[in-house]
Amino acid sequence: MAIIKVQKGTKDILPVEMPLWYLMEDAARKIFGAYGAQEIRTPIFEATELFARGVGDTTDIVNKEMYTFEKSERSLTLRPENTAGVVRAFIENGMHRLSAPVKLWYKGPMFRYERPQAGRQRQFHQVGVEVFGIKQPSADAEVMLMAVNYLKALGLRDLIVEINTLGCPKCREEYKLKLKEVIKPYLSYLCEDCQTRFEKNPLRLLDCKVHECQEIYSKPAIKEIIQGDFVCDECAKHFEDLKEYLDALGIKYQRNKLLVRGLDYYNRTVFEVKSNNLGSQNAVCGGGRYDSLVKNLGGEDTPAIGFAMGMERLASLLGEQNAKILDAYIVSNNQLEAIKLAEYLRNKDIACEFDLTNKKFVKQLEKASKIAKFAVILGEDEMKANKVSIKNLETGEQNSVDRTVILDYLK
Repeated sequence: MAIIKVQKGTKDILPVEMPLWYLMEDAARKIFGAYGAQEIRTPIFEATELFARGVGDTTDIVNKEMYTFEKSERSLTLRPENTAGVVRAFIENGMHRLSAPVKLWYKGPMFRYERPQAGRQRQFHQVGVEVFGIKQPSADAEVMLMAVNYLKALGLRDLIVEINTLGCPKCREEYKLKLKEVIKPYLSYLCEDCQTRFEKNPLRLLDCKVHECQEIYSKPAIKEIIQGDFVCDECAKHFEDLKEYLDALGIKYQRNKLLVRGLDYYNRTVFEVKSNNLGSQNAVCGGGRYDSLVKNLGGEDTPAIGFAMGMERLASLLGEQNAKILDAYIVSNNQLEAIKLAEYLRNKDIACEFDLTNKKFVKQLEKASKIAKFAVILGEDEMKANKVSIKNLETGEQNSVDRTVILDYLK
């Protein structure tokens, strides 16, 4: 009978990999919590309309990548990203009545039908933050600081922060018209996606990764429009104030006027954190402002900003983590006494195991050194003296102690 294998674009996260995932999750809980953010968990499927309205019907996500299915005459979609879901929860649960800012963070699986690439699968995981209720650039700066400090907590240093401003809907319209005017002569040479974007969302032309399109957008007349400052005075002031905050906080950044992000809901500030260790697909974090999204999804007019990071990409940067998963491993050939001691320690919050197959001491110690911090040796001599020998598997130090003080020693 043929073996059923994991589906393309998905992968098992094996026990040996879990210390790395615990590291990422624990760092999120600690760093984001230090800023007052609380964890939220939303369903992995939502009404398809949520993503069509929230993410935008001109995006590749909605047009090409969503896993959508019909159930009881309802159209449902596995979440391709989580900002829309968090906004829906914010509205539905009346969180706008809470004192601003409302800071939320999340982690979990997302689903997009696309070609698997470095650090990205069809089922992938994201960790992210959403902050509601503050329109001032101080919120933009703090959100970027949360992202940078999270990555630093994971030990990442080779990072580049890129920022841009998309302006507000009012000042962006003039820019779109100018952009379409200079690109129109080259329209027939653009890829099929860009020809669609030209009419529906010309800003997203700049997000195209097709080499031939990028060559066209680098032509002097087009580049002059792209590199121009099109934003209104209010949006320009917001961006300048943001840079002042970043300078004061010591966050190194650079302006990238081609940075527009791939989702329709962004306005004003957009940013990415990149790593030089990921090759061409080097963005490890992306985010920005979405001040109109809450209102567009039926809530009250509420400014907001957030970011998300792909956890598989983070994992590829961090490498293997050799964390010891047990506090103690009981080395003994008397399984009855070993299981009794193990259960006693577990009831005292000491994570431990013993050898169920009764191997030789040397084999048991070898296994203990790979998975535990301490080896608790229970041989014939120790049992007669009502003692155990405890070996620190990191330093090699070994001591004989009375069984009544095992807990003190291990803790």
